[in-house]
Amino acid sequence: MYIANPIYDTVFKFMMEDNKVAKAFLSAIIQEKVTELDFAAQEHTIRVPPKKETEREKKPEGSGLNLTVCRFDFSARISTPEGGYRTVLIELQKAKLASDIMRFRRYLGLNYKNPNNAYGEGNDRKACQIYCIFLLGCGIGFPGSPVIRVDSAAIDVATDNPLPGPNEFVDSLHHRSWIVQTEQLKSRRRTDLEKLLSIFDQDNRTKDHHILNVDEDDFPEEYRSIIRRLRMAFESEDIQIEMEMEDDYLKELQDREREVAEKEKVIEKQEKALEEQGKALEEQGKALKDKDRALEEQRRLIEELKKQVAGIRK
Repeated sequence: MYIANPIYDTVFKFMMEDNKVAKAFLSAIIQEKVTELDFAAQEHTIRVPPKKETEREKKPEGSGLNLTVCRFDFSARISTPEGGYRTVLIELQKAKLASDIMRFRRYLGLNYKNPNNAYGEGNDRKACQIYCIFLLGCGIGFPGSPVIRVDSAAIDVATDNPLPGPNEFVDSLHHRSWIVQTEQLKSRRRTDLEKLLSIFDQDNRTKDHHILNVDEDDFPEEYRSIIRRLRMAFESEDIQIEMEMEDDYLKELQDREREVAEKEKVIEKQEKALEEQGKALEEQGKALKDKDRALEEQRRLIEELKKQVAGIRK
């Protein structure tokens, strides 16, 4: 079955706009049952101007490449093992570059200070625990681990033993995280979650990198709605166009990164040359000081000799 490649932001956004699909996807990652989900896709459009603009070739106002960065904030109602429910905020961010770490921190900080990220009424209003999901197109140094969970834990310092939870104070001030290294998903199918996340395995790409070829039967039944949603994306002409635009942006970004890297190399060489010149000048300065001291010593000796000659003449 052909599906659109969800490594593209526009495809992933289309996938997550379906509430049923979003609940299934998030439940699979956090390993908890999401029963209700309210979300809003946060989009920011950034104009990327042409690399070079001269007065002769100046582009019209508004030209250049527009980038839409997607971030999802979900208010999720999760069923508990005791048969109750609790509300958490799920922040999902997706990035192709490691340089997006500062963006992750900024968005996380905004959610912590947002007074609306709470539930209940009046004096019973409580802060939501924050769950962070990071879908990374780059590795973070944990080879062989496609999915990593980072838990907040309360530890008794004296005994080094974990304390029982959940705890409202700890949960309100510390977040849990799940990190997906999509490049580590190759041939990893050990769990139902890894089977689901194989939708990001780029080994399944066809000659057209916008399209993956997958077998629907390879996915657990509860996740097949996700595959069917990606099939719909594959059949959408608008999404095909948006993927091509995303390719254009990434090529532009990569070209600029190479240009910056080359300039940084030139600057590094220039700084090294200046440093060597500085050392040479410092050595020359030291040599001149030594020469001045030697000349001063010679003058002193000459003066003493003159005095001795003058004394003999007398």
